[in-house]
Amino acid sequence: MRGEPSCPKCGGRVRAPGLFADSWQCDVHGSVHPLQPVIPPSVEALGVVVHRAHVPVWMPWPLPVGWLFTGVAYAGDDRSGGRATAVACSGPGPLGGIGELLLVAEELGVGLGARYAGIDGPDPGAGMAIDKPPQVKVLAAGRPTPLWHVTGAPQDRAVFAGEARGLWLWAIVWPEQSGLLMYDELVLTDLRDAGSEVELLPCGALTPRLLT
Repeated sequence: MRGEPSCPKCGGRVRAPGLFADSWQCDVHGSVHPLQPVIPPSVEALGVVVHRAHVPVWMPWPLPVGWLFTGVAYAGDDRSGGRATAVACSGPGPLGGIGELLLVAEELGVGLGARYAGIDGPDPGAGMAIDKPPQVKVLAAGRPTPLWHVTGAPQDRAVFAGEARGLWLWAIVWPEQSGLLMYDELVLTDLRDAGSEVELLPCGALTPRLLT
């Protein structure tokens, strides 16, 4: 399932650094941190991303009852390290059926969160009404973290965004009604700080959400 790096903003092909540019280049978006090929979920795959990440690798921990880890991705290369991470999990939705949650941490301007959210990026921008009270709060690395509903996303998902550890934190939920999950004050752990208990992480099949 290994492939080529791609643009984190549009999924297009990127060119490696060379004679005329010292960074990865997308024909549409210029200099980018390349999204590395997504591989099937496993504790080992997660460990690779955690080791390379310069940003948090957020995971609901412990996972809600019945939920599984369903994939991880990161944007960056061997030189820059991971500048954006995306962790997916899925399980019983609050209103029945299967819900899916994608948590993205990224530096300003990377654009991976906006891509998965289905909005114009690279950042939440005007779609996040920070002049109003936040719709939900999560506990991220032990700190209460407000998240605002982001407008303009496709109707099949609910999108929330805020700031944690000085970086963007996106929470994208499918289907839209499963966004109710976010109102339960999820506890998020930065897996860079987690211990050996992560080795017991239950893994499911790779979600197609990371491949779109």
